Amino acid sequence: MILGIDEVGRGPWAGPLVVGAVVLGGATIDGLTDSKKLTKKRRLELDMVIREKVAGYGLGWVHAHEIDEVGLSEALRLATRRAVEQIKVPYHEIIIDGTINFLADTNKGQYVTTMKKADLLIPSVSAASIVAKVARDSYMAAQDAVYEGYGFGSHVGYGTAAHRAAIEARGVTPLHRLSFAPLQKYADNTSADLSSRVSSTTPLRTEPRNRMGAIAEIEAANYLVRKGHDILERNWKTKYCEIDIVSLRDSVVHFTEVKYRKTNIQGDGLAAITTKKLNQMRFAAKLYVQSKKIQETDLRLGVIAMTGTAPIVEQHIVID
Repeated sequence: MILGIDEVGRGPWAGPLVVGAVVLGGATIDGLTDSKKLTKKRRLELDMVIREKVAGYGLGWVHAHEIDEVGLSEALRLATRRAVEQIKVPYHEIIIDGTINFLADTNKGQYVTTMKKADLLIPSVSAASIVAKVARDSYMAAQDAVYEGYGFGSHVGYGTAAHRAAIEARGVTPLHRLSFAPLQKYADNTSADLSSRVSSTTPLRTEPRNRMGAIAEIEAANYLVRKGHDILERNWKTKYCEIDIVSLRDSVVHFTEVKYRKTNIQGDGLAAITTKKLNQMRFAAKLYVQSKKIQETDLRLGVIAMTGTAPIVEQHIVID
């Protein structure tokens, strides 16, 4: 009952980082090895077998705008946590391919063993590398229909000569990691345009006020997405006010304030929601509705309190 973990997509210029997590649970699958040593056809065959036979598997996705916001190292931690959160079966040990324990700052960190070339040596890690590779490659192939002319299905986001030529001819897309050195020159001129083109279910790229606060807001937005919300805005602001997250669920527009505390020794984040703050939130919500010309829609204010060095949602309250 080993939980094997491996990542795909650390180095590409475009597309998500994906972490696979697999518990074989006694399943015996012939041919498991490092996904890079398999043909595409064989990976697809094994992916189907893995999903059918194993006790549990999960995929943790971190998209380009999140990588740009928190950096690659933190993105690896986020993706690993997201993959592990999907595992609902028991396991007694966690093995991560490589030398870094991406769960070190969580309550699962003590159960982790890191191992070089674990994707060659440990069957559950091999399986994790395969499901992550197939999932990411399939996603990038689908982007060919969205962003024609970039060839995402062939180079899957890596910095090939063809990819570089496509960027020079067409510019960057919301899939591109503008924090990566070869693409940084595009960041200032395109950020506003890209923000309007990112999927409504994906938190937008923003300038973080601080590293942990930015991570907390990303996790809060993804928590809302898991609860069925479509994210309309993140850090919507005017010179008069700011709203952390605006989301839509069942025809109700939610205006959510995110409050993060590293620990709850001084009280959780909800302690900061004073009467004055509530009035500011109501004003901001009314201004947003007016500016977007929203009519005949229910509105709700909410607060998400988050704590921890790996921020988690402690409490979510819908106020009115």
